[in-house]
Amino acid sequence: MFGSVDKCRNTEDFRKLAKRRLPGPIFHYIDGAADDEVTYKRNTEAFEKCDLVPNVLAGVDKIDMSTTVMGQKLEMPLYFAPTALQRLFHHEGERAVAKVAEKFGTMFGISSLGTVSIEEIAKLVDTPKLFQLYVHTDKGLTRDMIDRCKEANFQGLALTVDTIVGGNRERDLHTGFTSPPRLTLKSLLSFALHPNWAFNHYTHSRFELSQLKDWIPEGSKVSLSIQDYFTKMLDQSMDWKAAEEINKYWGKEFALKGIMSVDDAKRAVDIGATAIMISNHGGRQLDGSRSPFDQLAEIVDAVGDKIDVICEGGIRRGTHVLKALSLGAKACSGGRMYLYALAAGGQKGVDKAMSNLKNEIERDMKLMGVSSIDQLSRKNLRFR
Repeated sequence: MFGSVDKCRNTEDFRKLAKRRLPGPIFHYIDGAADDEVTYKRNTEAFEKCDLVPNVLAGVDKIDMSTTVMGQKLEMPLYFAPTALQRLFHHEGERAVAKVAEKFGTMFGISSLGTVSIEEIAKLVDTPKLFQLYVHTDKGLTRDMIDRCKEANFQGLALTVDTIVGGNRERDLHTGFTSPPRLTLKSLLSFALHPNWAFNHYTHSRFELSQLKDWIPEGSKVSLSIQDYFTKMLDQSMDWKAAEEINKYWGKEFALKGIMSVDDAKRAVDIGATAIMISNHGGRQLDGSRSPFDQLAEIVDAVGDKIDVICEGGIRRGTHVLKALSLGAKACSGGRMYLYALAAGGQKGVDKAMSNLKNEIERDMKLMGVSSIDQLSRKNLRFR
């Protein structure tokens, strides 16, 4: 069993270490998904039906893995997807992840349900920054978050479109997970058996949902499950007209996060979006839906020349990134790929996880016989 992040070689190693270090309810919030978790498993399994075809004698002593997404040049084709509640997993939270993003020259995403403020992140790092917007029933709150991102000069806004209601996350129902954590008879033992987590959580700055705390108590002072939060607090009337209005009000690089069909990808182009994130929310919403990699080719064929297509979900290896790029994605992103590492070791863990993935991408590009990602194409792939 791995006792330190230095010995973690891959995402599964970090997952095992995170499981040791987190109270059960918090680990299973990261690790779990909706219903029978079929889609969650499929997100990674989908890559396994696709094989890489390498070329040789290509002169690969110098590697350029940079790409341009949403008008931002990234030094590698993989970035940190925005995720909620990060300071529950480690007290350094978004601060740690943002610093690692800056070190690797890639984009950092922060969530509406983030635990560090928009303003602090803007001052902390100069790396490209993306804000994940959840549209709340309180229109004033939604507009306030957009205005704060404008003032903080965030480069991009990603409107999340797949959380009209909360998915049925049964692990959370079994463990009683809430934000902030609520001790119950069922969970008390698990928290008691992880004193280091408890010490760090309660001796550092108070947990809060920094974008929301001045508007609503839920999630910061009033404990609520994420399922209930999505269902009760988010605007279920949101439609394409509302998305277009948000895009116009924002006026900068704009993505829709949670696109899974060709028809929706075309509509994203029609409303002026500059990027789409093919995503099923990490399998945490509609179980039985397709994986992002399953849908990537047909969406790229339909709109890839008009909009940046990002493959989000299931990324565990550098080869997964290369397969997605070969199908036409401009970049990849993910959450669990760094959340396990954050839980396992804070900034040091995230740095090690990203180092592992960057090294894999570079090594695998050389083994594929390509020196820049624009040399990847479907000629490199075969499907079983």
